[in-house]
Amino acid sequence: MRKKTVCTIAAALCVAVTAAAAQQRTTIQLNLIDEKGMGAAIGSVTFTDTPKGLAIEPNLTGLPAGQHGFHVHDKPNCAAAEKDGKMVPGLAAGDHYDPTDSKAHRGPEHDGHRGDLPFLTVEKDGVSTGKLLAPHLKVADLRGRSLVVHAGGDNYADTPKPLGGGGDRIACGIFDIKMAN
Repeated sequence: MRKKTVCTIAAALCVAVTAAAAQQRTTIQLNLIDEKGMGAAIGSVTFTDTPKGLAIEPNLTGLPAGQHGFHVHDKPNCAAAEKDGKMVPGLAAGDHYDPTDSKAHRGPEHDGHRGDLPFLTVEKDGVSTGKLLAPHLKVADLRGRSLVVHAGGDNYADTPKPLGGGGDRIACGIFDIKMAN
């Protein structure tokens, strides 16, 4: 009987260790950005793999109230870059993460850019702590990319303005994820 109990406990521990190893988690710091580059830190966002997708937990302050476009971008760079003779904040982050080359901005629930996250809601006091879910992403997808907050909302379409109409990039952070082998 004792041998059976020890085997049962060992099996349960193996399952728990395997489940913990499969669940990746990372936290990223976000900073305000402008045409000169990175500015003040505004908090962090934690990402955790779950069976339903990527759980996103912002802990941000100092942003304008309202809804904001919120995206994973291709490049791990938050610097300003030149476009049409003008320095554009966060342009070095590249485009939205789109590994299937869909070229379509459809939001987190549909096939399109995988980098399309649920919009970020900032309360009147400048704080954002509402939990979000990106069903088509995992922490491993974030490695070597950046996270961008846009000035305006996101309609999850390419019309009337491209990429949801979120406008200027106002905050950014770089994912520095060390993955276990």
